[in-house]
Amino acid sequence: MITISDEAFEELTAEAINALPRHYIDNMKNVAIVIEDEPTEAQRQKLHLVNGVTLYGLYEGIPLTQRGGNYSLVLPDKITIFKNPIVQGASTMDALREQIKRTVWHEIAHHYGLNHDRINELERKSKN
Repeated sequence: MITISDEAFEELTAEAINALPRHYIDNMKNVAIVIEDEPTEAQRQKLHLVNGVTLYGLYEGIPLTQRGGNYSLVLPDKITIFKNPIVQGASTMDALREQIKRTVWHEIAHHYGLNHDRINELERKSKN
């Protein structure tokens, strides 16, 4: 397992965010991206996660595709990147960097209204 400081993990996460096409980042409004060590018990229960299931990231909010004209005065959407599960799953710094990048993109895709099937389809296409 890799050992990495919180600051270095934050830097890798910032690199992943900055590597995304500008129009994705520039059009994100009212979204907070945070890093936590692990999902909370409440987050795990909300998602019905059983022991042994790994969660790298979580989007909590109202996707852009579901916001109507009455969307105002709401708390920011929240994207949480979970450090410990990502670090534990990586055997090299390159693998760590790639998993952070994939997790950030995945959660931002949820903000834009993409579901897991569409995200997986786009990831398959990008590998071809």
